Amino acid sequence: MIDPFGRRISYLRVSVTDRCDFRCVYCMAEDMQFLPKRDLLTLEELDRLSSAFVAKGVRKLRLTGGEPLVRKNIMYLIRSLSRHLDSGALEELTLTTNGSQLKRFAGELADYGVKRLNVSLDTLDADKFKAITRWGDLARVMEGIRAAQAAGIHVKLNAVALKGFNDAEIPSMMEWAHGEGMDLTLIETMPMGEIDEDRTDRYLPLSQVKRDLAERYTLTDLAFRTGGPARYVEVAETGGRLGFITPMTHNFCESCNRVRVTCTGTLYMCLGQEDAADLRTPLRASEGDEALARAIDDAIARKPKGHDFIIDRATRKPAVGRHMSVTGG
Repeated sequence: MIDPFGRRISYLRVSVTDRCDFRCVYCMAEDMQFLPKRDLLTLEELDRLSSAFVAKGVRKLRLTGGEPLVRKNIMYLIRSLSRHLDSGALEELTLTTNGSQLKRFAGELADYGVKRLNVSLDTLDADKFKAITRWGDLARVMEGIRAAQAAGIHVKLNAVALKGFNDAEIPSMMEWAHGEGMDLTLIETMPMGEIDEDRTDRYLPLSQVKRDLAERYTLTDLAFRTGGPARYVEVAETGGRLGFITPMTHNFCESCNRVRVTCTGTLYMCLGQEDAADLRTPLRASEGDEALARAIDDAIARKPKGHDFIIDRATRKPAVGRHMSVTGG
């Protein structure tokens, strides 16, 4: 699949549910209204849809949510999709998770070929963790991380950089992560969905974070990539990698190789644009995949050049109305 700007689409992110057992303040409103379960694709439909993308050249498949591991019988889907790893059609099957269910599922994930996953973790302070997630338990997440590592899965931590919340904690988080054999990636908050606070109060440009870190550590730019948008540096003092995902200060659109499918079968060609394609209708129209394949091709032909996120006092409304949990974090 080649988009209008010559970018090869080889990475698919599939949201298996919009539900989550946390209510992170920058992601969701506390009183979120989730989709009726009848609107969600079945696990069999998610498998068929994902497999259609694999047949078209997707080499990396990431399952997201909400929280993917709260989807009932999710291991059925992961086990089924692992056949593409066995065949060599898929290079990587991975997940982004909040870690709350990892202790329960880590062994099975490893058995089904998951070698790497991302855990979202914004602080190492238990009280602050409870505050930012509203419902989360840091000790439980830590148990999950340890279970994943014990199962042989490489864990990368993702932290949303938030002014006045975890900015002073970034160096200690980085040192802890590297000491535990994990990479850390910092992410700028994005203007997606109505939440209960003004994002301008929390927005922290990573360009400033990187400058501040460079005064304390020796940072060397790396060509290393995992297939996503992060740009990495090596930290000489810790020997670990630190990633930066910068949709606001330095967008990564010129190398975008990914698209996202929601749990209802809606394909978003760009995280920061509202244009989307309905794949559920052609998926259900017949047992064959011809109509689905045409719908995918038509959508890729409309993939935009990039997004235009803005966070400022004059632009209080989110740039995109849907919550991150709908598209897949």
